[in-house]
Amino acid sequence: MFKNVLVGVDGTANGRDAIAFASRLTNLGAKPTLVNVHPGEFRPLHAFTPALLSDEEQASTQLLKDERAATSADAEILSVAAPSPGAGLHWTAEERKADLLVVGSCGRSALGRAMIGDDTRAALNGAPCAVAIASRGYAAHPSPLAKVGVAYNGSPESEVALASARELAAASGAAISALEVVSLPSYAFSGIVSPPLGDTIDAMLAQAKERIGKLQDVHGDAVYGLAGEELAAFSNGLDLLVVGSRGYGPIKRLVVGSTSDYLERHARCSLLVLVRGSEKA
Repeated sequence: MFKNVLVGVDGTANGRDAIAFASRLTNLGAKPTLVNVHPGEFRPLHAFTPALLSDEEQASTQLLKDERAATSADAEILSVAAPSPGAGLHWTAEERKADLLVVGSCGRSALGRAMIGDDTRAALNGAPCAVAIASRGYAAHPSPLAKVGVAYNGSPESEVALASARELAAASGAAISALEVVSLPSYAFSGIVSPPLGDTIDAMLAQAKERIGKLQDVHGDAVYGLAGEELAAFSNGLDLLVVGSRGYGPIKRLVVGSTSDYLERHARCSLLVLVRGSEKA
């Protein structure tokens, strides 16, 4: 579980979804921090009307107090000035050395899906910690983590995801499912002499099923297809889908790849994207 958790709050139902979901992922006894981002000095008008800056800061702080009271959250609050919500959350996570940042789903998403807006997603790409996206409507139906899914393929990123899923499952008593998605290698379309495609797919599926079958206390399967689409379908019926991200140089940062990018828009449950090399779930 996580100890140092930041929660993006904006006064909407999506922010309350994030608050409710953060409580599921936070260590017992640890207090998350509710963060509201306002333009502050980054808005040119404030240079000419300083009183507006003070009013905006007070309004941001009051919003946080109201949201904390409305959700009965045992949390600290923090008002931050930044040019965009995503940038503010990113900077704060780095400054406070957070191990998890929780945000709500974008209002444009379908009911029950996890999705964040493009501006926030762009800023979170490169975040120094894991990012969780609460499914829309979670606050109204705060179900426990009974079914946790993992995107697995034997890579270091997927091993981190599996270890994190195990820790979350141990705390909540959840069952763990894993899915490996097999796709054709690039040489299959390059003109290089290779085995018939059917043989290649069958061999890759056999290897994946063998790899999945060795995981203890995990119900696993392997399928052929596009990773994002198959994992999004897999997420239907889960309470949480855990995936790893690619590394970003020698520093632990979240780098959104094509699969996690797709899942941020199409996952049918809450989503947890982990930083490669993360030592703690």
